[in-house]
Amino acid sequence: MQYPASSSTPAPPLSLSSKARRTKEQPISFLINAAMANPSLVNLAAGLVDPLTLPVEETRKITETILSDTVRGRAAMQYDTTLGLAELRKHALKHLESLEGQPANAMGLTPADIVITTGSQQALYLVGETLVDPGDIVIAANPSYFVFTGTLSSFGAQVMTVPMDEHGMDVDAVERLLTRLDAEGKLPKVRVIYCTSYYQNPTGLTLALDRRPKLLELAKRFSRTHRILILEDAAYRELRYDGPALPSIKSFDSDNKYTVLASTFSKPFAPGIKTGYTAMPPDLMHEVLQQKGNHDFGSAALSQHVALEAMRSGAYAAQVERLRDSYRKKRDILLAALEKYMPKRDDVTWTHPDGGFYFWITLPEHVNTSRGAMFDKAVEHGVLYVPGEYCFQPDESGFIPTNHIRLSFGQVAPDQIERGIERLAAVVSGQLGRGTGEAPARKAQHGRVARATS
Repeated sequence: MQYPASSSTPAPPLSLSSKARRTKEQPISFLINAAMANPSLVNLAAGLVDPLTLPVEETRKITETILSDTVRGRAAMQYDTTLGLAELRKHALKHLESLEGQPANAMGLTPADIVITTGSQQALYLVGETLVDPGDIVIAANPSYFVFTGTLSSFGAQVMTVPMDEHGMDVDAVERLLTRLDAEGKLPKVRVIYCTSYYQNPTGLTLALDRRPKLLELAKRFSRTHRILILEDAAYRELRYDGPALPSIKSFDSDNKYTVLASTFSKPFAPGIKTGYTAMPPDLMHEVLQQKGNHDFGSAALSQHVALEAMRSGAYAAQVERLRDSYRKKRDILLAALEKYMPKRDDVTWTHPDGGFYFWITLPEHVNTSRGAMFDKAVEHGVLYVPGEYCFQPDESGFIPTNHIRLSFGQVAPDQIERGIERLAAVVSGQLGRGTGEAPARKAQHGRVARATS
């Protein structure tokens, strides 16, 4: 059989969907490439877990337990339901009861209101996919978790923001924004209020206790023609090092009508099992499962069995304590290094997180931490960070602050943290001399965040 000679004529371009055209490359891709290109960099950018804390031996024993039982092993190697492994959902709900300090029925929850997803990231995506059409409004803090705000943009959502302060998302500002949208006739477009309530990525800040029921009250009060849901991202909840164990926003929603609580086993156990659990209202659950069925017919059964056995055996609880101890030490090393090396000025501040992986540094407005500016200098000095601009949505004039830095100590070895901060502080000191306002002053003990709004 003779085939025609290949033509040198270039193929026409692909015709992409509108969603694909709205989807932008996530900044994390560039940061990973930069780290891989220079292994000597102290990588304070990646929000990854510490590889030395991963429960390899514990997971080996767990998988042996699962696979040594032929019947259970076959179940673990088979498909499960789209909703998720029934026993895991029951254990996840019991775990949630222990975190909240109240029974499930006080929150209107049953195991049928828990869905197992491929990490909590999939849950965020599914909720957005189910609720948001192009042109709809999602309210979020500024700054916020840039991966999810990027996802919302790909859906065509308008992400409108409110500022943060040391107590987390400014709930009074949420009320003002909802009131304004109502007056402008735009309230029917509001679908979701997105809030990372514990040790937020990127700032490390936590929503204050008194703001939690108030945010729920606002969702109820402004749900006139349709229900406005709070999407509560609690990925870092169990990595608490100091401070009180706060109840979730979800815990105040006794009828399970207005809140979605996205949780995960990935951060407090091991991200390799990529398993999350999310509590949500029954009518939303029905619609989310339709979308999840289109994705995967249900998350990987073997990973779900690993998570279940970890909870049953006590390995999960032991791992959480191990991680808390390890990360608390690293948090303290980074905090001490900031206090030792960073310029002692009122306009150089940082947050003091009680949990999670992240610090947020605020520099004078004339210091540009973006790629092509201070970021490149930092790479030259052997340290990597996330430019804060990635975490902001533009305000109504299109302005995005460029004087912030996100640091993560998750994967960095303890003996590398001080070195990385010393390098970063040297770069910051060099940049401070390029603008105004150089009078030295005391250093703020607790950072603040920009009050950019949209």
